[in-house]
Parts: sequence; structure tokens; C-alpha cells
Amino acid sequence: LPSLLCLGDCQLQTPCQIQKCTADFVSLTSRLNAALKGFDLEFCKALRVYSACTYRNSKVCRGNLVYHSAVLGISDLMSQRNCSKDGPTSSTNPEVTHDPCNYRGQTEARGHQRGEKSPPPSYLFCGLFGDPHLRTFKDHFQTCKVEGAWPLIDNNYLSVQVTNVPVIPGSSATATNKITIIFKSYQDCTDQKVYQAVTDDLPAAFVDGTTSGGDGNAKSLRIVEKLSGKYVEMHARYIGTTVYIRQLGHYLTLAIRMPQELVMTYEESQDLQLCVNGCPSTERIDDTIHLPLPVMGQLLPQGGAAHPGSVYTLETAITKCHEKMLVKDIYFYSCVFDLLTTGDANFTAAAHSALQDVEALHPRKEHWHIFPSSGHGGMGKGSNFFVHLGLVCLILLAFL
Repeated sequence: LPSLLCLGDCQLQTPCQIQKCTADFVSLTSRLNAALKGFDLEFCKALRVYSACTYRNSKVCRGNLVYHSAVLGISDLMSQRNCSKDGPTSSTNPEVTHDPCNYRGQTEARGHQRGEKSPPPSYLFCGLFGDPHLRTFKDHFQTCKVEGAWPLIDNNYLSVQVTNVPVIPGSSATATNKITIIFKSYQDCTDQKVYQAVTDDLPAAFVDGTTSGGDGNAKSLRIVEKLSGKYVEMHARYIGTTVYIRQLGHYLTLAIRMPQELVMTYEESQDLQLCVNGCPSTERIDDTIHLPLPVMGQLLPQGGAAHPGSVYTLETAITKCHEKMLVKDIYFYSCVFDLLTTGDANFTAAAHSALQDVEALHPRKEHWHIFPSSGHGGMGKGSNFFVHLGLVCLILLAFL
């Protein structure tokens, strides 16, 4: 076989075209996978193309050593693979076979059709947790009110809607108690599938009772239950998308990774997507008007009494969050903020799990952590909520 690939040094003179014959054979066989069914059939087709090419060049290549080596090599390979001399042949410009329900395979096939090698798909991450805190596809971090139903994602392939309810009376703080996901029908890969989770009902199946979409064993869309009633994953191979949903305490969290090109496939009427454009400015907790007020080192809801059991001081909240998160990034700060705002220790686990989901799904490790002082990831004023805590912020810096 090495003699078959001798394309330069041992070539004598044109017009012998043995080089092109060999190059075409290498191109045809380089795309084959010996582990897949049908490899021998396709390899034999390529050999017949190679043999026919050498036959057409037999007169002009009569004195060419490469030509004679190729002829002998073809004969040996045909014997080894039990190839018949007569039979179907491969096209010299074959269509690349690919799984239409595998997103990565689709992108590679498009590259082959253009005659170039496609780079790996570019993925984006979005997450929602806690009070709620939103990390957009652009790595912007915001804390929002967004009470009621809001679209996180709404494009040509996927819709995700969350419903947020007040955590405690008299405060603007809300948290997610319902998530609805619609995987839109796509070619032969899956029919439309709807998933819905509410507090204390985190099913491991779609609304229609199925756990997967698509025919056969490929299961281009499937649900995997990781912890009964507490944690499920959804894997949509046909759109290269992964979704994590968790219940922590009385509220839900969501994390999603999706290819950038699919994220951007939406109409003008679908521009209200929190994961794409963030929360509307009127819904962001970005000044002291929207935040609870500090009183003697503790936080009280605006115009209301302290939440029952809300005994966290700044120091105890920092200590509690530090038990789960050693890095004092925005997830740590969110944990402290949520404890002081709600008094609910489950928000500590929510912030910790949200960071774990980032580490599992976010494609760029250097962007996992966002630090309030760095402005990293395009953090706008909506994310600088600790600056607006006034006295609380000064005390917090003293502890840090």
C-alpha cells in the first residue's frame, strides 16, 4: 500500500496521470470508516475506480514505475478484500454519508460539500437559578424580577418558557416554579415534544408519556433521569442541544447549551428572549429602589417584616455560602444575596449547582467564573447589584 501513495518522488514525466488516479483513490477511501457496516463494499467500489483509471493511462504510463506498482497493489488489495473486477464504482465526487439526526455530523457534511474541513460547532450557554439570576448566551449576568411567564428561548428549533413567583411578600424577589420546553418537530428526527416541570413534579418523561423522540435506536431526543424528582437531563442530538433541570428547595433551575448558529435562528417577533437579550431594563434589580434594605446587618423586605427564619447576618450568609463555594465569584455573591433576601438556605445549593452546570456545559473554561470587579463577560449595571447595596456592600468588603 505505501507504494500506492507514492505521489511525487518516484513520478517520472507527464502526461502519465497515475498521480491523479492515486489521489482520487485516497480521497474516496479517506472518508470510509472500517468499523462501520458496508466498509468492504465501498472500498471495493473505490478500488474499481482506481483500476479503471490505471487502465485508461496504461499506454502513456507504460514505462512508469509508479504505474506498475499501483497496478500490482490494486490486484493485491482486490484479492485481500474479495473484490470482483466487475461491479459498481464510487463517484469521484461522492456525497458524504452522514446521520441527518446528528448535529455535528450535519456540520461536517456541509463542509465536505463545500470542499473544506468544517471547524467544530460553536456552542453557547445560558442558565437561570435563584432569585432569579440569569446568565445569558453572551455571558452577561443579571438579577431580575420577571414575575409571571417569560420566554428564555424562542427560535426555530426550541422554545423554553419559565414562570416566576414571589419568594416572600413585600419583596421584588422571585424564583422559578414552572418550566415548559417545546422541542419543535424536525425532519424525520423527532415529532414535536413538550416537557413541563413544576415545583414538586419534575417528571422523567414528556407530556405525552414518552421518554425519547425519533425512530429506531438512535433516539435523537431523549430524557435521562439523574435523581428521581430532583434532576433530569435532556439531550437533543439533532440540534446539538443539552438541557439540565433541577429542583432545589421549592424552586427550579435550568441550564442549557446550544449551537450558536441555531440560537440565532429566530424571527423579529421572537426577540423577547431572556437568554439572548437579557431581562428588560424595567425588570432588572439594578438599584436600591428594587432591593431589600439593610437594617442592623440583616435584610428586611421593603415595607414588610423579616421573613420567618431569615436570621442570616452578612457574616453568617458569607460563611454559609463559603461552605459550598470557595471561589468568590458572581455565583458566591448571588448565594449571599439570596440568603439575605429570602432566608432560604436552599438557594445556597441552587447557586452551587448552577456553577456545577456551568462547568459541565459551558464550552470555554476561562469563562466559567465571572467576577463582579472585573467586568468580565460584558456584565452590565444589572449585574452589579452588590454595588447598590450601599452599607451592606461596605460591610461585605470588610469580610472579604
